[in-house]
Amino acid sequence: MQLSFKALTINYKTAPVEVREKLSLSESECQSFLQKASEMFALSELFVLSTCNRTEIYYSLPENSIIEGTANIPQACPFSSSKPLSQKLIALLITQKGLSNSENYFPYFKFIEEHKEAVKHLFSVSMGLQSQVIGDIQISNQVKKAYQYSADLNLASPFLHRLLHTVFYTNKRVAQETSFRDGAASVSYAAAEMTSELAQTVIQPKVLVIGVGEIGGDVVRNLDKDDYHTVTIMNRTFEKAQEFAKTHHFEVAKIENLQDEVKKADVIICSVAANEPLLTKKLVEEIQGVRFKYLIDLSVPRSIEPEVEQIPHVSVFNIDQIQNRTAEVIERRKSSIPHVQSIIDEAIEGFEDWSKEMIVSPTIHRLKNALEQIRKEEINRHLKNLDEQEIQKIEKITKGMMQKIIKLPVIQLKAACKRGEAETLVDVLNDLFNLEENEKV
Repeated sequence: MQLSFKALTINYKTAPVEVREKLSLSESECQSFLQKASEMFALSELFVLSTCNRTEIYYSLPENSIIEGTANIPQACPFSSSKPLSQKLIALLITQKGLSNSENYFPYFKFIEEHKEAVKHLFSVSMGLQSQVIGDIQISNQVKKAYQYSADLNLASPFLHRLLHTVFYTNKRVAQETSFRDGAASVSYAAAEMTSELAQTVIQPKVLVIGVGEIGGDVVRNLDKDDYHTVTIMNRTFEKAQEFAKTHHFEVAKIENLQDEVKKADVIICSVAANEPLLTKKLVEEIQGVRFKYLIDLSVPRSIEPEVEQIPHVSVFNIDQIQNRTAEVIERRKSSIPHVQSIIDEAIEGFEDWSKEMIVSPTIHRLKNALEQIRKEEINRHLKNLDEQEIQKIEKITKGMMQKIIKLPVIQLKAACKRGEAETLVDVLNDLFNLEENEKV
């Protein structure tokens, strides 16, 4: 039975963030959606990937099958006649998120109904070719987590298992054979990378992050706790700082203690939205000793006064310097895209060969069973007058003969798969050996 792999996606290219965030799924929501969808539509293969930039649903169906389900489709849905199951899955997603005016969300989704295109899309997404930050290293782990959700709920058949493991192996090849994953390609990741580099020049480095908005929060997520003696989070809203500190096992400080925390820190990352600089030359001069201090300013307007650079033993890095690092990385990654694409194409070709062979696998299995049945019947006719040693010899000889007999049909079946002619040969073997009838007996 040949499967048709399909996908539907809402992502940063098709929808603004205010729409994407409403349809984003947490870990528990992903698992709940998988369970409900599999029960409602009797799906045995379902995979959901949800990140800040995309929510995507992948599923497999037997070719030309029609799935009936109980999810309601909005009357205003523009796709109700052509892609029924995809609509029902979206309707279920919208319902689970508790959204009203559900028909307003359908136009933001892209449907990928063609099998090869859906497979290629999953590879492209998983490698980071479709990420806002090209070559995003986080997407690989996000795909692995999504796969684990499906596997835990028994929603991954041999097809999906093989597909995802091929994706993971391809990811490994891309990392090892290209420059596509080299360097920091986002401002937040570049800032975290620079922090790590600067901290290596200090004994027991102490890091202070001021401001955990979009960029500052991403910096915190990218900091590796093991690289530093302490990491302290500070934010105008103390509760938000506490939340980040608790999640990442960092320390937390109140904004009122700014001067004390700046004095203790070796590397300070400042990402604060303000009209006036938070760290002034006067403030830093009052607390600066002979120990070197590094300040990274990710704010626009700047939250670190430019004159701070004039203080001895202080270095300031601004957003332009960080972005220059990322721009160079992006160009290197872009230059690697043809190589990445060739690795993907090679992986997809190998996966398609395996998929085609899976179509004839039941026929090969039935043929082996039919020949084995003939072998056993013929041996049993002559066992009465044979001793144990003779029986073992005959077993060995006849099994060897059976393996040689079946070898050629198997080779021909696999070759026919690559030519797209497997169906004809399967019919011939079924008729020749009456395989389907023998299997029922």
